[in-house]
Amino acid sequence: MSILGGLRAEAAPAVAAVAFAMAAVGALLAVLPAAADAAGRAVEGVAWVIAAFLGVVLPDYRPLVAIGHIPVLLAGKPFGWPAGATIASQVPWPVVNQLLCMAGGVLFAVAAARHRRLRTGRGVVPGRRLGVAATWVAVGVPVVYAATRWAWALGIPLGFSGAQLRAFDREMPGIWWAGAALGSMALIGSVLTVGLIRPWGETFPRWLPVLRGRRVPVPLAVVPAMVVALAVTSAGLMFIRVLAAEPTATNWAAMGPAVLWPLWGAALATAALAYRSRRLLRGNVGRKPTPL
Repeated sequence: MSILGGLRAEAAPAVAAVAFAMAAVGALLAVLPAAADAAGRAVEGVAWVIAAFLGVVLPDYRPLVAIGHIPVLLAGKPFGWPAGATIASQVPWPVVNQLLCMAGGVLFAVAAARHRRLRTGRGVVPGRRLGVAATWVAVGVPVVYAATRWAWALGIPLGFSGAQLRAFDREMPGIWWAGAALGSMALIGSVLTVGLIRPWGETFPRWLPVLRGRRVPVPLAVVPAMVVALAVTSAGLMFIRVLAAEPTATNWAAMGPAVLWPLWGAALATAALAYRSRRLLRGNVGRKPTPL
């Protein structure tokens, strides 16, 4: 559930006031002179807070569910699996609304970073060592998630009893294999993340027809990584809120790996920004990369 999910209709004026305040901060970023040092720092700080709120605090797990389920549905469509599920069912209005909020958060972050660059001449560019360390963290966390999902699909009672696994499967047939499919996607993402620090992440490998030997477009690597980073962070924060409110053994078994997701998201975003910086630096000999 979204952090605003429990609000009553009476709270609408307060929510509208906050929205207008956010718009005002965005306007200040657009018109405030870059030389206005103290005021610039203050507005940038508020903008980063707004970016975090819209991008990862306000949304819940539903954008991640949509991102994870749609490829599975596309792959299973020729075989009629899963029965009755449609792509449209994965993006109802609440999900679209949350995706728009996340996009707004990204815009605030970009605006704040660019205003800082204009004001100081320095942008948000992670160093090489930090990028490598962040990449390996982003590789490892999804492996933990995938291990739990495949354990359940294979009937290994990890966190659950065997009776609980069978009971869940009777109530929701195929739930564990659907989880294993999502776990497999996480593993694929983990492998692709390694490409952020390997040569094949910059040049398509030889075994790829048509694309072999060509340079990997920077947005092709960075944009999906940032989308996943936002989605897993917002989902992880929601699961942390649920566990804090209801710390039952069953909840911990089901949601425990998600506690690490904000770390995964932060590491993946850092790795993607470091990759972008490195690629742009190599592509602009004698020039510094354009930071965010």
